[in-house]
Amino acid sequence: MSQRRRRVSLVQTGYTLADMPTDLAGTPITYSYRPSLLGAGWEFTLGQHGLDWTRGDRSGHAAYASIRRIRLSYRPMSMQMHRFVTEIVADDALFLRIVSTSWKSLVEQERLDRAYSAFVIELHRRVAERSPHLICERGRSPFLYWPGLLSFVLIAAGLAILIVRALQAHALLGAVLVAVFLGLFVWQSGNFFRRNRPGPYRPDALPPELLPAKPV
Repeated sequence: MSQRRRRVSLVQTGYTLADMPTDLAGTPITYSYRPSLLGAGWEFTLGQHGLDWTRGDRSGHAAYASIRRIRLSYRPMSMQMHRFVTEIVADDALFLRIVSTSWKSLVEQERLDRAYSAFVIELHRRVAERSPHLICERGRSPFLYWPGLLSFVLIAAGLAILIVRALQAHALLGAVLVAVFLGLFVWQSGNFFRRNRPGPYRPDALPPELLPAKPV
């Protein structure tokens, strides 16, 4: 049977790496998603020698040895808060992005948690075997993260002061409204900064807070 026929699509089958049949372990593994409703979808394939990608009539190949940097991050959107992104930088300035959600309809994004996590873990394993200079980074860039965190703390502190002043002025309703807003702000923004703390990680120990699901 040809390699093309023996390809395993994690999205279509629902396989995780742990329960994938052993006779398919050496076959190409694919993952696909749609970054927008109208645009062409991306398909990525982990082949024997590298990462292949296609989008519409465009395609390309990145040898595992050419991949220099991988970054994992948490990138929520208004319509899908549970959204994760893997960014890949290879030689010749090649930049690829793999996302854990896919547009399904005008008002819905589908979560591909298990397939995404399994594909990203296997990607790290294959690249680490062939790229000795691989750099794995987690979260946001420090140049964006720390100013953003400072702004978050200042805004939260300002809202807390507003609550105190509203209570002092006996404006109970206003204090409650600000407190509810503060709670939502801390919950959502705090989760973003907690998951996206910058730093390195090992390719054999991916940060669990930056994977939507852990294959079992």
